[in-house]
Amino acid sequence: MTGLQSFLPFYVYIRPIIDILVLTFILYKIFDFISRTNSSQIFTSVIIIGIGYGIALLLDLQTLLWILNIIAPGLVVAFTIIFQPEIRKLFIRIGQTGWFAFGKRSKHTFVDAVLIAAEMLSSQKRGMLVVFTRHTKIDDIIQTGTKLNADLSSSLLMTIFGKDTTLHDGACVVTGGKLISAGCFLPVSENYSIKKTFGTRHRAALGLSEQSDAVVLIVSEETGSLSLAYDSKLNYDLSTNEIRKILENLLDITPESQTLEDTIDEHQTNS
Repeated sequence: MTGLQSFLPFYVYIRPIIDILVLTFILYKIFDFISRTNSSQIFTSVIIIGIGYGIALLLDLQTLLWILNIIAPGLVVAFTIIFQPEIRKLFIRIGQTGWFAFGKRSKHTFVDAVLIAAEMLSSQKRGMLVVFTRHTKIDDIIQTGTKLNADLSSSLLMTIFGKDTTLHDGACVVTGGKLISAGCFLPVSENYSIKKTFGTRHRAALGLSEQSDAVVLIVSEETGSLSLAYDSKLNYDLSTNEIRKILENLLDITPESQTLEDTIDEHQTNS
């Protein structure tokens, strides 16, 4: 008890600091959620309504306050219906966070296999679309393709996308080191701000990233450029090293000592 009693006066002084730090952390996470999703319209609407109510309260506008109090329940219902897709995406993002994730990262090299195929297809101006699953299940997307459940390799991806097979126009879904399904159809993005020069692959990749936490690798058939779509954003024309680092971070992968360049050289030598 003596130790606890001696700590209490000290806690009184540090309590405001802890309060500020916790509040700052929460506000930062909220801002991060907004920036990673298309939910800014929700918060803009809430702020506008809040400002209007605050002005009415400050100026004691009784009629306006009376109207707002009456329609408030209806506004909540209408707000939920109108912004249902954005609210759903927001809660998906909250559930996808790894705030309380523990344990060591697993070691895999399947990303290298995908990037080897991506570089080779890029040089040939052949398109590719590979979906890396994370936490959100995309069983409905997997069902649209041909289930393979095969060990992932660059030669397998080259077989699918390197020639005009029945599967090359769709997307491959990768979970861990397994190629789960090929020839899958992805939802096209409804984002009208995307460049008109982007083709169907880019729009489909962005569409899936808006509805799930999946990461999608795109190889452009027109330019050969490599891009990544994740967190409702399209990152265009990235280098191989940039993509590898992003994938290792998003997929929670610890890279092996063997580098991507060494793997490519080994692959070319064996060929």
